[in-house]
Amino acid sequence: MRISDIKWEKLSIKLDKPFVIATGVSTHAETMIVKVETDEGIVGFGEAKPSFMVTGESIDTVAAVLPLFRSALIGENPFALEKIHKTMGAVITNNSCVKAGIDIALHDIMGKKLEMPLYKLLGGYRNSFATDMTVSIDTPAAMAQEALVYKQEGFGVLKIKAGIDPEADIEAMRQIREAVGPKVRLRADANQGWDANAAIRTISAYEQYGVEMVEQPVKHWDIDGLAYVRRHVKIALGADESLHTPEDAMKLAKAAAVDMFNIKLMKSGGIYPALRINAIGEACGISVMLGCMMETRIGNAASASLVAAQRNIIEADLDSFRQFEGKGISGGFSLENGVITMLEKPGLGIDVDF
Repeated sequence: MRISDIKWEKLSIKLDKPFVIATGVSTHAETMIVKVETDEGIVGFGEAKPSFMVTGESIDTVAAVLPLFRSALIGENPFALEKIHKTMGAVITNNSCVKAGIDIALHDIMGKKLEMPLYKLLGGYRNSFATDMTVSIDTPAAMAQEALVYKQEGFGVLKIKAGIDPEADIEAMRQIREAVGPKVRLRADANQGWDANAAIRTISAYEQYGVEMVEQPVKHWDIDGLAYVRRHVKIALGADESLHTPEDAMKLAKAAAVDMFNIKLMKSGGIYPALRINAIGEACGISVMLGCMMETRIGNAASASLVAAQRNIIEADLDSFRQFEGKGISGGFSLENGVITMLEKPGLGIDVDF
């Protein structure tokens, strides 16, 4: 089997409401759907969802890089992941979300060729798991109301965005806990918004509200600061923007900076390097969450397949596909009462109108 062509198509939507985090406000989501064709007629779908603030990519850079990968990869065996990742790295450095788009499509092809759901091909540890829902920054009262709506929809885990104003972050968490009650699991994500001292103060205040984990409290480059915060708080810490590559994972582990890695396929460059990051985490006693960057069901199905496959991946933040429902992409998994269940279809199990 050989790659015979690579095609792509941009998908753009207006969000139902602005999504506010410490690093900015999003009103639209733009992503690139990637289609890898083979000489055996098997087609794989992937997704390249850029984030300028996280990976330095835009929809325009994705569109510029994909023709380079098309020229370099036609004729390659889609199972030759090590070789293909080396080839993509030789074509251009970084640009992880474009590489993820190709990587995901190749994994879809592999599963379809072997007539096996991707989650089973990757390890098959479970076929269902809980995902959280994310509450973006707003007034504390509005955030509490949104959290209550998600609880009523059946979600038992919520991720609360923070990082702009520590006092408002604490008040929002207080009102959210009061609204959802004691049984809903809460975690927070500051998206690099605090310095080390503000992080310690805020996270310490979160203790009374039963927050179980705080993600990326300080700047992505401040590994020493992240380790300092971890030594001075009781709540577990996670790394997101500080973690892109297996090399980053090693630095974080050596610094004893975090308790959890948040792997996102758009940061890691796809499933193949994400498996390496997870292996480092498992070897170092660091558990893993799989997150998303406002992808469709394609990207979320790829991430969900990895969560279902691997024992060390114990948490999921895979909620962004809901923004794209009705846009010609379906399948992959079901979501009911906050639980994602994988479909027993080959590859990603996704149906795409492209």
